[in-house]
Amino acid sequence: MIYHLFKYLDSLHIAGAGVFQYISFRASLAGILSLLLALWAGKGIIRWLQKQQIGETIRDLGLEGQMQKKGTPTMGGIIIIVAVIIPTVLFARLDNIYVILMVIATLWMGVIGGIDDYIKVFKKDKEGMKATTKLIGQLMLGVLIALVIDYAHSRAQIPLETNLPITKHRLSYTDLIPGAHNAWIVFIPVIIVVCMAVTNAVNLTDGIDGLAAGTTAIVGGGLGLLAYAAGNVKIAEYLNIIYVPESGEVVVFLAAVIGACLGFLWYNGYPAQVFMGDTGSMALGGAVAAVSIIIKMELLLPILCGVFFAESLSVILQVSYFKYTKKRFGEGRRVFLMSPLHHHFQKLNIPESKITLRFWLVTIILVLATLALIKLR
Repeated sequence: MIYHLFKYLDSLHIAGAGVFQYISFRASLAGILSLLLALWAGKGIIRWLQKQQIGETIRDLGLEGQMQKKGTPTMGGIIIIVAVIIPTVLFARLDNIYVILMVIATLWMGVIGGIDDYIKVFKKDKEGMKATTKLIGQLMLGVLIALVIDYAHSRAQIPLETNLPITKHRLSYTDLIPGAHNAWIVFIPVIIVVCMAVTNAVNLTDGIDGLAAGTTAIVGGGLGLLAYAAGNVKIAEYLNIIYVPESGEVVVFLAAVIGACLGFLWYNGYPAQVFMGDTGSMALGGAVAAVSIIIKMELLLPILCGVFFAESLSVILQVSYFKYTKKRFGEGRRVFLMSPLHHHFQKLNIPESKITLRFWLVTIILVLATLALIKLR
């Protein structure tokens, strides 16, 4: 919105108006505003959540300090969504299809997560939204993202390929299924899987104070650097990655995501005054998935988002092994003391704040490793 205003002023040769043409300048403003919005709006939203008695229902899992969190306001993801959307609308180009797609993805998953939280809080149903309903919502978003990006990339004459780490070769989607001749048929299922995997992984990571918000902020920083490279023809050519025209606007959105997560941490750091709930974790998952697909970095997510996927994998392993051993030996056995993975470390009596900090450090290492693997190509 402000971008378009200053673009008009620049056409009138107003001194200084041209600075808004620079993505780095607008991204800086978006990050600062989102941080301030989260800090300013956070207190009021928390009071409103408390007034509405939107408190977390805690299941006794035998974790230290767990029951002390009972009644802590949840659905704090509203803070994140507000702090992401407003700066994006103000500072990003609203005629950019990728900006529109990222806003839709964030709001889409935020609404699904919000309904899930509503059922848990007001309907007193600890299971929340039915898993099949949630998966259908994620599937629909995946289809939408795939169709929009296929349309945008075909207009820009970008083939349905994606970047690979280490090697300079690019992967065509037809290579994923032997004998497939239509990349579009393969592209849509892959994008759906990516959307489902990322949103659920972020959702599972949101289990202890500050973990999901801090980790997402770090991942957002890594994605921001990759997005800037993919949207700059000279840098993309130097790194031999796929150049995606007009994708530089993604950086403005990611700056808002980082600022919103950092501002939210002011209230969500240990001991948390508010939880993001599924409202926030699903919205952040949708944002990360959409961005990675836009800039052709979806196959780097297992490294970049290694903590998210480790959390998700721990649940899959735990459930699968329990069912297997129960069927074979008549008694279910476990790989971890508890899943997701952060609960395993809690069971080892490691302080919650230390687990969060260590997961952040691991995420920083994984982000740097991802950037290094791109450079090594």
